[in-house]
Amino acid sequence: MGWHAKLALDYRFDPQRQRTVARSSHSGPLRVLQSLYPEGDAVCHNVLIHPPGGLVGGDVLDIELHAGASSHALVTTPGATRFYRTEGQVAVQRTHLVLEPGARLDWLPLEAICFNACRAENHLRIDLAPGAQMLGWDVIALGLPGAGQAFEAGSLLQHIEMPGIWLERGRIDATDTRLLESPLGLAGQRSLATLFLLSGEPLPPTQRDALLDSARALCDASPLQGSSGATSPHAQVVVLRALAPVVEPAMNLLREVWQAWRAQLWQMPRGMPRIWAT
Repeated sequence: MGWHAKLALDYRFDPQRQRTVARSSHSGPLRVLQSLYPEGDAVCHNVLIHPPGGLVGGDVLDIELHAGASSHALVTTPGATRFYRTEGQVAVQRTHLVLEPGARLDWLPLEAICFNACRAENHLRIDLAPGAQMLGWDVIALGLPGAGQAFEAGSLLQHIEMPGIWLERGRIDATDTRLLESPLGLAGQRSLATLFLLSGEPLPPTQRDALLDSARALCDASPLQGSSGATSPHAQVVVLRALAPVVEPAMNLLREVWQAWRAQLWQMPRGMPRIWAT
């Protein structure tokens, strides 16, 4: 029997104090730390904690986040999500994000590491009302190349969806050498990174072009120039993708583009969550 942990996060904007306030409830080993306000009262920062440090077969993590009208939340993690080796059931993480009109969300968990012989599923669903916007990312590391631990067995099912607007779904099997090694697949890289802007209503074409231009300029200036790029598959979606041999250069690029997009969209100054500096 695995662990089934649930966390519900609810953000509300208090117009009298001009402050975003978080409330949470949980069962099992999943919770958030104290709310922080390094950017002022309008933006509530939370760190999501999973004390066991990883998932094995049969474990399920369910995360529900609801952002009320005009609220702004930033959620991150202190470390990677780890899908460990298993010989039995699948380990599952499910996340559902719901934003009301005018809400903003920075969804910035650190990478998910797929250890050799894991069986993992990672599901993310996003529902945005008109006027809501979010910046988020998803980063995958296959094995631990720096430690000489290759991803030689196991699988990952990855699912990201904004219903009716955008769907990313794919399965990576460690034995699928055509996918892992082909130039049309992962080209031998072992880290996959996706940064996305999602909007509850269509973005003006000039704004989408400006976001793409800034992302492409940062890609061209990065060590991942040949394995990164930005596109807009829908009027409500802008996406940056990158492949890298290890996580660090991919995360560095995503952080640069996230800061640039945040400034363009929301006129927010550059900065990083404090937990990343510890």
